[in-house]
Amino acid sequence: MEVLGFKAKSKIALLVVLVLSFGLAALYGLLKPVSNGCNMTYMYPTYIPIQMTSSAAAAPAKYGLYLYHEGWKTIDFKEHVQKLSGIPVLFIPGNGGSYKQVRSLAAESDRAYKVGPLERTFYEEARLTPEEGGEEDMDVAGFELRNQYNSRLDWFAVDLEGEHSAMDSAVLEQHTQYVVRCIHRILDQYEESFKAREKEGAATSVTLPKSVILVGHSMGGFVARAAVVDPLLRKSAVETIITLSSPHQQPPVALQPSYGHYFRHVNREWRKGYEVQTTAAGHYLSGPALSNVVVISISGGYNDYQVRTKYESLDGIVPPTHGFMISSTGMKNVWLSMEHQVILWCNQLVIQVSHTLLSLTDSRTGQPFSDTQIRLAIFSRMLRSAIPQSFNWRKQSQLSQQSMHAPTRDVKDRTESLYIPAACPSNVHWSDDGLERDLYIQTTTVTVLAMDGRRRWLDIQKLGSNGRSHFMFVTNLAPCSGVRLHLWPDKRNSTSDLPACIRIHEVTSRMVLIPSGPAPRQIEPGSQTEQAPPSAILRLGPKDMRGFRFLTISVAPRPSISGRPPPAVSMAVGQFFNPAKGEREISPWSPSLSGYSHKDLSWKEDHPLALNLSFTSSLGLLPVKFSLKTAGCGIKSSGLPDEQAGDIDNSKLCKLRCFPPVAFAWDETAGLHVFTDLYSDKIVVDSSPSLWSSPRSSEKTSVMLVVDPHCSYSSAMTVSVTAVASRFLLVYTSQIIGFSIVVIFFALMRQACAWDRNLPIPSMLKALESNLRFPIPFIYLAIAPIGLSLLVGFWISQPSPSFASFTIVSVVCYFLANGFIAILILTSQFAFYGAALLHIFIKKRFQWGGKTSQWFVNISSGFCSWKVVRVIRANPLMVTALAAITLACLVHPGLGLLVLLLSHALCCHTALCSHARRHELFDYKKDGNGGPDKLTFKRDGISNQNFSSEDTCSNSPDSSKSFGETQLEIFHHRHGLFILHLVATLMFGPSFVTWLERIGTDHSFPWVLDSALSTGVILHGIFTSNPQFNSFLVSLPPIRNLEVRMHLLYLFAGYYSYLSSLALAPYREFYVMAAVGYTSIGLTLLQRWNKEKGDAHFVNRKHSHRH
Repeated sequence: MEVLGFKAKSKIALLVVLVLSFGLAALYGLLKPVSNGCNMTYMYPTYIPIQMTSSAAAAPAKYGLYLYHEGWKTIDFKEHVQKLSGIPVLFIPGNGGSYKQVRSLAAESDRAYKVGPLERTFYEEARLTPEEGGEEDMDVAGFELRNQYNSRLDWFAVDLEGEHSAMDSAVLEQHTQYVVRCIHRILDQYEESFKAREKEGAATSVTLPKSVILVGHSMGGFVARAAVVDPLLRKSAVETIITLSSPHQQPPVALQPSYGHYFRHVNREWRKGYEVQTTAAGHYLSGPALSNVVVISISGGYNDYQVRTKYESLDGIVPPTHGFMISSTGMKNVWLSMEHQVILWCNQLVIQVSHTLLSLTDSRTGQPFSDTQIRLAIFSRMLRSAIPQSFNWRKQSQLSQQSMHAPTRDVKDRTESLYIPAACPSNVHWSDDGLERDLYIQTTTVTVLAMDGRRRWLDIQKLGSNGRSHFMFVTNLAPCSGVRLHLWPDKRNSTSDLPACIRIHEVTSRMVLIPSGPAPRQIEPGSQTEQAPPSAILRLGPKDMRGFRFLTISVAPRPSISGRPPPAVSMAVGQFFNPAKGEREISPWSPSLSGYSHKDLSWKEDHPLALNLSFTSSLGLLPVKFSLKTAGCGIKSSGLPDEQAGDIDNSKLCKLRCFPPVAFAWDETAGLHVFTDLYSDKIVVDSSPSLWSSPRSSEKTSVMLVVDPHCSYSSAMTVSVTAVASRFLLVYTSQIIGFSIVVIFFALMRQACAWDRNLPIPSMLKALESNLRFPIPFIYLAIAPIGLSLLVGFWISQPSPSFASFTIVSVVCYFLANGFIAILILTSQFAFYGAALLHIFIKKRFQWGGKTSQWFVNISSGFCSWKVVRVIRANPLMVTALAAITLACLVHPGLGLLVLLLSHALCCHTALCSHARRHELFDYKKDGNGGPDKLTFKRDGISNQNFSSEDTCSNSPDSSKSFGETQLEIFHHRHGLFILHLVATLMFGPSFVTWLERIGTDHSFPWVLDSALSTGVILHGIFTSNPQFNSFLVSLPPIRNLEVRMHLLYLFAGYYSYLSSLALAPYREFYVMAAVGYTSIGLTLLQRWNKEKGDAHFVNRKHSHRH
């Protein structure tokens, strides 16, 4: 083994230790149990098989289609299928999933249909943005919550035998084809059921469905989209798709080339589907083929470790007018992040999705609305929260402006005063005369501690001065039934005193629902409890209050329960504040220290109600554990006896006065996240910062804290090493995998360069260590490609990330890849050396074994005398190439690469054994024609190889290099190829495992792309197996004596692989690996052809540089 210097050993050892520590920390963070807060869903499932018709006979018999029925009673399957008259919904399971996973969605849909719509509330509803086609006068035209739903959902589920569609493109394509047949079968079944009822005289006037709603989980969501663009699908057979934790942009870990190609093909067809169809001359043919298709992508948030939110985005695939992506953390009535499988049974999410699908029904047809804008608006209203997606308080929300100034019809209420139609409905109105005496607030902060039936007047002109131009109101009182807010142009004793020309704006419906923590428990009747958490928030900007003088907060009279007042858990706090005073910018280095000092992050009493923190580093990469503690609240004494007061600390006293703080975090990729427990919580968002395609805005995370101004607070922020390691590994796994191949290419470049410079071929470990030396070659190998990627991004008009963070993250990934490859090199090298020592030990034992060893030698000689064995021994590379290419093209690419890998391993083993026995197994033979000396050595059962003594001499013309040194160089060279092709084989590993699972049930030839690329990789391993092929001397008509050096090809391959890794597409590195292989065979054949022509300049190049 090549001996490294102390400095090199220390560098490699430190790198390995750091990578192992990082891996263990990340593994620990990922294996920690996750608390998702989801409720279980319960059901009584029955699965009715649906027979496929003869037209679907080509479908694999192992797959199936089922209809779900909810209920514990036994039913007649045929009779139940004959009664089908609802809205068809097809569930598509994901990777390794079961058709039975439909049970939660189907059961809750059945209950929602029977119970009816969700209870009507009067919080502000989300609207479509202008980019999504929303107009100022549009608020889901014709859509109102009804007392009951018109049609039920008929849930179908496709049985895909639990196959792993995330591991092999052939499986994914086959699933897509079967789903297309299932869609046709479902639509045909409704027609058959209707005809059967009509034949029996039981048919009713019902509109037959013309399309099927697709709901896909994980890879099932991508299969749903792939089925829509399948050429065999009937026109308009699918118009609505909901995906749950499904990747759309690219596979979570793109390893198989055909897998990435299939993703690109489907996304390209979707982009074309939303374009107007024209002729080659530009003449109009037809409208967009997918103009009626709406897609909604629901992500699980930061707790979904399998599919990142960035991959679930629809940007660049589906236009905003036809779909959007929403995280479960920002979904109305859900507000939770959940794991990949939990999203299927999380009751909060399942209920919301069920009611959303039922709300799509058009009462006139009993089927989903045909208008895409109506469907998209319903999805937005039912799933999205009205919380603004940005917390920059200096800018006015466009949503706010639409709500405030939308042209509407004037409506009079019972008091004859004129309100805009945003007022509360008459059935929940309580008259102004029922209120007790008014209160006139003189301070910027107003507090409501109970439902006292009073109206509070706030002078906007007086209290909103000195920069306090914004107003925020938080409460746990329900809008309309508990509290109402109005803007007045002037103060009057009664609304009836106002002339008709003066308008009073009611802004109650501007209150936005937010998740609230558990209500405080009352220890005993009449005792004081902790303040209740807020459940609604309202904010008004300067433009909202322009032209008005007063703001009133009217609290409903307190109801009585059995003659007693209810517990004092009602709360409301409003404040005029200056948002600039609550802004803080936090650098990425501060959380990584022991924590912030309380002096730096502390707020005294009477601070702004809303505190806006801007983290200059994304919390998706540096999850912050935020600890907020009340420092004071103006309570000097608890009022209890001394023996009892000692048990109550200041923080407990303050909880009696101040409401629990709430945090809102917004990220450009993942959207909104709400954290309701800031006393001890970890703030994290599912972002993907510092990527090649990430804009600069993704580097920051905005956090708004809503805290009670009556209390002073101190906070501390720390970052867990395990949390950072696990998040980094989740976000940048694809990049690290791709960089691993980059590291190998650069190490092979170092070996080839040493051959060309008349130096000994270094080991892979030595080459890797040399490439990490600073400043050269580290800068041009690790830093220069980053600058090149930014230039390429600028050329293709791609959003550019922050150079500093992008460079830091890329270099860290590069170091991690170096560490991983160093571990792989050390492990394989120790395995080879151990096997060689064991081989020599056993062989010596056989030499001493007498008759037993002689018997074994005789058997071996007889075996080697067979003609087939002699042919293999005479042409080992040719036989290896034929076997590997045949398996790669006809069976599976992984098998072909495995044969190549075994060839490399056997050669490495033989070279090491020969190196260890260098004084025993070689001799010189003289060519009979007076040719050069030949160094002949045995290959231990493989073949004999001849190397010219011209290639084995040292720097001195009269000296020859030793046989052992020659074998060591052969080992280093083949070991480098072994490492490269080992990684390539591992990248086909998931696909190979899937192929093994399908043996005996299905057989199909590999994708042509996979076979062609793996063939190129095999040719690279075969035609560069000898170090002499590190350079080629060729002659072309325009150029003579052109020398092509392999280290330049490896450098180009490394740069291309570097860019592919930054693009999170490691599968593209197969293209350059195959290109190197095809280039090698092309140069080899061209060089041989030139030699056969007898050109004088094609004499063998002498390598007198050996030792």
